[in-house]
Amino acid sequence: MEVSGRIKMIDETKAFGANGFRKREMVVTTDEQYPQHIMIEFTQDKCDLLNNYKAGEPVKVSINLRGREWVNPQGETKYFNSIQGWRIEKAQADAPQGQGGGYQAQQPPMPTANDSFQPASNYKEEEHDDLPF
Repeated sequence: MEVSGRIKMIDETKAFGANGFRKREMVVTTDEQYPQHIMIEFTQDKCDLLNNYKAGEPVKVSINLRGREWVNPQGETKYFNSIQGWRIEKAQADAPQGQGGGYQAQQPPMPTANDSFQPASNYKEEEHDDLPF
């Protein structure tokens, strides 16, 4: 899966626990009618992938969706989701508005029945129909 947009923020790398688990978060703002601010985390050696990027740059980020289950001390089961990045690349800057930018695909209008078929002019009701149904 991929997320495309502009980098809004890149956080510093943070280390957790005795083993030094590393995590770095970034936010990508999508370019669509209702922009979304998507937080993506990079872990371990993938944290270094963000070193050459800065806020404002257009990017395409390859992601995996992750989910986990946790049972709290009261015995209630909770579920958490995360978005993990594993590759990032610079994307082309968006075209100016009205020039094909954004994510809205242009679709041709649906043809109507009158557009698709011409009426038969040589049809006679009394002719035998040899269709098997």
